[in-house]
Amino acid sequence: MSYLCIMEVRAKKSLGQHFLTDQDIARRIVDALKGSPALEVGPGMGILTQYLLGRYRVSKSIPSMAGQPLEPSEGSLVASSGGSATATLGTLRGGTGAERSDATGGAEHSEAAEPSELATTAATLGTLRGETGVGRLKAIEIDKESVAYLKKHFPELGEGLIEGDFLKMDLAGLFPGHFSIIGNFPYNISSQIFFKIIENRDLVPEVVCMIQKEVAERIAEKPGTKTYGILSVFLQAWYDIEYLFTVGPGAFNPPPKVHSAVIRLTRNSRTTLGCDEKMFKTVVKTAFGQRRKTLRNSLKPLLQKAEGPSGPCAVGITSLSSDQVFNLRPERLSVEDFITLTQKLSVSPETD
Repeated sequence: MSYLCIMEVRAKKSLGQHFLTDQDIARRIVDALKGSPALEVGPGMGILTQYLLGRYRVSKSIPSMAGQPLEPSEGSLVASSGGSATATLGTLRGGTGAERSDATGGAEHSEAAEPSELATTAATLGTLRGETGVGRLKAIEIDKESVAYLKKHFPELGEGLIEGDFLKMDLAGLFPGHFSIIGNFPYNISSQIFFKIIENRDLVPEVVCMIQKEVAERIAEKPGTKTYGILSVFLQAWYDIEYLFTVGPGAFNPPPKVHSAVIRLTRNSRTTLGCDEKMFKTVVKTAFGQRRKTLRNSLKPLLQKAEGPSGPCAVGITSLSSDQVFNLRPERLSVEDFITLTQKLSVSPETD
């Protein structure tokens, strides 16, 4: 019987909590994460945590109790920081490849061992090599009830379990260097979480998360559609976005009224926008604030300001506004187009 079927933590609407209960989906989410160390945001009752604990710093070939290596082909419990750490844990549970739930429906839940059993096994594997994943995984949880549950069932997290608000946390001191972020993000603050990640983009090279399907589609969308918007531009400026798979309401308790989706963000090679970042944000937000209008109309205040106090009748503004880009609506512009547009609107010191 799945331990998540026995709900020890009450889902709180104020926190946007919908606890993932599908073990197969949990494994797929963790397997999608390529980097380490990792910060889990909102672990809840630890359905991702149990697999993350088994993922880090466990080699592909571990010594058996008799001192002989157990190779993957022998069905050993195998994990690595860059590959699948979770299918092997399923071996402990008697799990097989036939134990699959429908990612789009999520109605069938695979059987699971107690979280302490899975976590203990993961820790044991690390101990066999004289090392442990503790320190390479941290989790932040704002819900006191969930924190108490995690302390009880995952004591190996130790000081890596942080009770607090991710949005208010100073991420710079968590790890000595870069780290990945993973989590089932609450729908009601997912956008705020992404803006926090953007602020810390030089620390966070990768994000794997589950969010509302509509938001995931918006983030991953390319220019030219009605779905493409502010968050699309801001995230795609710094990250490559991959839409991985859809998750149905039946994979959660309580089930949400909408579908969810898992996406992966990977830091791109851009180190600077090549324009004033504050002005870039203003241009994007102002343009999409009236997305049905052409840029000539939606950005009229910025156009006027760019040409100084003489206003829209100035010769300079005629030249600027005659640019064909201002005939377009904002969803037609790529990140690079918005950067170029920002540069054009920033040529005058009057924009400061």
